[in-house]
Amino acid sequence: MPVSAEKIKALTERMANLGVSENEFAESFIRSSGPGGQKVNKSSTCVHLMHIPTGLSVKCQRERSQGLNRFLARRLLLDKIEAQQKGFAEEKKKLREKIRRQKRKRSKKTKEKILAAKHKRSEIKAMRGKVTDNE
Repeated sequence: MPVSAEKIKALTERMANLGVSENEFAESFIRSSGPGGQKVNKSSTCVHLMHIPTGLSVKCQRERSQGLNRFLARRLLLDKIEAQQKGFAEEKKKLREKIRRQKRKRSKKTKEKILAAKHKRSEIKAMRGKVTDNE
């Protein structure tokens, strides 16, 4: 790969931290599109990488080198996996907090405010009644 050893090491450490292994990826190579001339039309430099357990996939054709695109595709896919994992954790936390707020007992002052607002609203609605001519 035309990528430095430090970057490859950092990528493998990140994969280990996320609990992702190399054999969970399905990798295929396709021809790129766009600028690049004959080189792009002849060689399969575009990398399609899929993480089988989550179903997330990424296509990378940023560079003309297949090796560099492989590295970049892995990095993009790890970004997606990390975002998904954090998103699930945040969503669960928000749901727990929402349920906790709903179950919390309201203070006496809050109850009084709610009742006052309801009484005011009912008065407004009562004034909407039919107008009759009683002259």
